[in-house]
Amino acid sequence: MTIKKRWIVIFLFPGILLFSFVYLASIVNVFGTSFTTWRITQAISFNGVGNYFTLFVSDKFQKALGNSLIWIILQSTVHVAIGIVFALITSRKKWYSTFSKTVFMLPNILSSAALGMLFYNVFNPMYGPVNKIIQFFGNKNFNVNWYANADTAFFAVTMTWLPFAAIIAILAAAELAAISDDIFEAAVIDGASEFQINWRIKLPLLKNAIGTGTILAATSMLQKMDILIMTSNGGPGNQTMNLPLLIYLTAMQDNNFGLANACGVILILIGLASIGIINKIYRMNETV
Repeated sequence: MTIKKRWIVIFLFPGILLFSFVYLASIVNVFGTSFTTWRITQAISFNGVGNYFTLFVSDKFQKALGNSLIWIILQSTVHVAIGIVFALITSRKKWYSTFSKTVFMLPNILSSAALGMLFYNVFNPMYGPVNKIIQFFGNKNFNVNWYANADTAFFAVTMTWLPFAAIIAILAAAELAAISDDIFEAAVIDGASEFQINWRIKLPLLKNAIGTGTILAATSMLQKMDILIMTSNGGPGNQTMNLPLLIYLTAMQDNNFGLANACGVILILIGLASIGIINKIYRMNETV
């Protein structure tokens, strides 16, 4: 081994060691215990695929899985699109660009719990501005408890994910800032319109940033739990239940760690599949 390669190994070793003990060991433990009956008050016993069978016949799990997949799709399409459009608009370097970026990013400075409380108050049926605005524009009797109503809870929770679009906007803006202005000036001289510059030059050059942002957006939906607890707590019924919240409730409330870990395995597999699909779509390892 050459001296150069030896130093590479030395610098990588702490990270590999940390990953192995903190993440890899935990993942192996989750996979292994997903085939067991594991409760704090009982000894661990092997039950094969019993936990997985229990999950897939459970209405609560089916609802949580469906919601999680829908939110992954919405977050990685609609919210990413909002972030990219915002980045393209503010890339014009007008007077409003810096101010708009700051305001758009503000919600992400807050903790998830604080953001959850913010949205809970925004949609509050008694004094929330959403109901007040609708009442102001004509429907004086309008009064909906957005997070407690089965018809509106899913939409209200979906809106709480919207601030993540700012993360996508920042990623895209950083990528745009690295592109030479000479390219855009040459396009203008050739008679290209603003739309053509955005569509034929900026967007293709943003491919890797969009792909990275889409991965972050999709996988973020496999982590969100605290905002749900602060707003709908998975209700009404199981209307806004997702897999992370289901894992938490199964382990901490039902004292069924084996079943929770089986759900965790499915969550990990969904995450890996999402990353693989997004990499395939955006061809992340290829040049423009």
